[in-house]
Amino acid sequence: MNILVLNCGSSSVKFQIIETDLDLIEKNFDKRLASGIIERVGSQSLITLQADGKQKLKQATALRDHRAAIDYILRWIISPNANIANIISLADIHAVGHRVVHGAEKFTKSVLIDDEVIEGIEDCIELAPLHNPANVKGINVARELLGTGIPQVAVFDTAFHSTMPETSYLYALPYQLYRRYKIRRYGFHGTSHRYVAYRYRQLLKIEREQTNIITIHLGNGCSACAIKNGNSVDTSMGMTPLEGLVMGTRSGDIDPSISYFIHHKEGLSFDELGVMFNKQSGLLGVSGLTNDMRELIDEETEHQDRRATLAIDMFCLRVKKYIGAYLAELGGSDAIVFTGGIGENSAIIRERICNGLEFFGLTIDKNRNGEMFGGKEGEISVANSKLKAFVIPTNEELLIARDTVRTVKNVPRRW
Repeated sequence: MNILVLNCGSSSVKFQIIETDLDLIEKNFDKRLASGIIERVGSQSLITLQADGKQKLKQATALRDHRAAIDYILRWIISPNANIANIISLADIHAVGHRVVHGAEKFTKSVLIDDEVIEGIEDCIELAPLHNPANVKGINVARELLGTGIPQVAVFDTAFHSTMPETSYLYALPYQLYRRYKIRRYGFHGTSHRYVAYRYRQLLKIEREQTNIITIHLGNGCSACAIKNGNSVDTSMGMTPLEGLVMGTRSGDIDPSISYFIHHKEGLSFDELGVMFNKQSGLLGVSGLTNDMRELIDEETEHQDRRATLAIDMFCLRVKKYIGAYLAELGGSDAIVFTGGIGENSAIIRERICNGLEFFGLTIDKNRNGEMFGGKEGEISVANSKLKAFVIPTNEELLIARDTVRTVKNVPRRW
């Protein structure tokens, strides 16, 4: 089956085409046929497209909305210029898998999309107002352009964390607020954490029930996840993706009273505070320079910029605090696994996070750690380290494609 994977953001559309099926999944022979991203949807859009084994195509074109962007992608997919293996017409796309950020308590696994499911995703918009509306747009456009005869599947970021116990997902607020409005921790990056846990099991040749690890997804958005017996039992992001680690532009954990303090001192509305906490804080807010960790490291190295160093140190300390908390919660762990753009490629950040964790039995092999970047995976701790450390590149799109196949064929997933 050729699966089109769509990830629609508020002003972007990412996609991949992955050839996979039940037998290919079993043999781990899935193949990416094409990928790309359209950024700045709604204005002069930046387009990057690439068929497998061919040169990237980059251009700029005015695309007014998500419909125009997805239509552009579909036209390119079947064009002679793309020349994608085994795809001549839209009939060669056999199913569509959609990344959906929030499924609340309603969706705890990937589901085949119908009108009722779309309505359920829309019901979750108030929990993810920055993400779910774009996800719904992508679903509706794909159904319109490809027809309702092509099955479509929703894969939820929150689903993996549905195994958390009440002690982890409830906030210490009046309990009736949970009953009335489902105010609780949901967690995000679940597809990434689930994929990384799966790859860790493959590398060590162990069963799901033997998987006791802490996964650290570090990118512009960051989250940690405590995994016990293969299940998520706690995670750093909360009711929204704002809680937890210091991120590119998000503050992570703060005292809630700060919002009222700033509201009175600066006269900001709560909507403006939301923008500040989500778009103007984190690495960007502390450094005053950028939310790009690579640029901050360059500023620190070349100019000894104090605030760049401060932002990096705060970022690493917050990760270290969550690792310590999860080691206590799990009663120990077998490994820490780094993933995401920063986690996969920045040896400096991994080393700074792990420094000081020798008390827990973790010792980093500096040579191995320095070699892990650009899609490489493997262990970065020394051979006799009691607590291991790994780098495993995430592949959310592959997991979405595989979930799509299993859901369409009504085969329960095993991981």
